[in-house]
Amino acid sequence: MSMINALPFFKTLYLRPPQNSLGRQRRHTLPASEFRCLTPEDAIGVFEIEREAFTSVSGDCPLHLDEIHHFLNLCPELSLGWFEEGQLVAFIIGSLWDQERLSQDALTLHKPHGTTVHIHVLAVHCTFRQQGKGSILMWRYLQYLCSLPYVRRATLMCEDFLISFYSKCGFKVLGPCEITVGSLNFIEMNYAIQAHAFMRRNSGC
Repeated sequence: MSMINALPFFKTLYLRPPQNSLGRQRRHTLPASEFRCLTPEDAIGVFEIEREAFTSVSGDCPLHLDEIHHFLNLCPELSLGWFEEGQLVAFIIGSLWDQERLSQDALTLHKPHGTTVHIHVLAVHCTFRQQGKGSILMWRYLQYLCSLPYVRRATLMCEDFLISFYSKCGFKVLGPCEITVGSLNFIEMNYAIQAHAFMRRNSGC
């Protein structure tokens, strides 16, 4: 189920150009800060950020360029990019999964009838790290998933040192993940989408 023709645009802040400078008005036509679903045209920029973020830590990327193209063609509505004045600074890519726990197939498959969003990767451009952007992007992404009626939960796998980060985002530890990549082992974590949406609707928030 593709929503490529209805990709949502999130809250956008626009720069207010000086009234006395036409030249500067022309330069400031891009949104100052924009959150939107990614498209296949964003794939190279996504891969460059991901490669820099992960290869120095783990020696490999969660998604290679062909896999990024794969998911952005199949389910772009399950991705989210953060753009500053037109430049991609952070992103999340997800796909649908139809099992209780992740298996090796979850790394490459999109299950259109699934109710679980498998978050493959979250990455922030090196220039914008240590500014809280990863947490903000994840919060916006989870809020967006709450608007998708077919999504019941989000799941991901991470290394031990990232458990505290995702716990602060609201994820709960499920236990060791079945998936291994080379010598790396992972912990699987889960976020209940509909439960949180129900709680907000009934809390008066």
